[in-house]
Amino acid sequence: MKPREKLLSLGAVGLTDAELLAVLLQTGTPKRNVMLVAQELLDHLGGLPAVLSAPFVQISKTLGVGLAKYSILQAASEISRRTARNQLAKQPIATPLELAGWLTAHLSGLPHEVFGAAFLDSRNRLLGIENLFRGSLTQTSVYPREIVARALQLNAAKVVIFHNHPSGVAEPSYADQQLTSRLRGLLAQLDLVLWDHLLVAGDRVISIDPQV
Repeated sequence: MKPREKLLSLGAVGLTDAELLAVLLQTGTPKRNVMLVAQELLDHLGGLPAVLSAPFVQISKTLGVGLAKYSILQAASEISRRTARNQLAKQPIATPLELAGWLTAHLSGLPHEVFGAAFLDSRNRLLGIENLFRGSLTQTSVYPREIVARALQLNAAKVVIFHNHPSGVAEPSYADQQLTSRLRGLLAQLDLVLWDHLLVAGDRVISIDPQV
């Protein structure tokens, strides 16, 4: 059964990652069907999140994937991110880990570190969620006072900071912990709460230092 037929029969949840990707790609090449192209992309880049976040220079190394298919993948990725964000904005957030779905859709598979923050009001409603700093494979320069300034601009009461580890290592570094402590102190001086620092490693999201 072809991927599209299987989707119509079983629903998208019944498809493998390669089959879902094949539905998006639609066609292969004269010598390689779309399933082979999809599987090669997954093998080459290391999984579905990495495929959806990879730049064109990496995607195009797979024969049969040009600008048209890359555009479809980018659109699918952005739809996923916006859907996750809209769901978060509908009701108060009970725990910082409710941000996990958006974070994995947004950060998993990136080849560089990104540091950002979610800003919430006193009723835990999402005011904004933003990438603030971009780094290299292993580190990012973060400026705590800019985070504080943005929280004040949005009239936030709580902040959840987050960053990813492109290596996939789900262990916070000493620098991660020091930054968390410093930022918590700066926010506390203004009666703002640092609710948590979340670390994204592959498809995992862990809490570094929750504030109950």
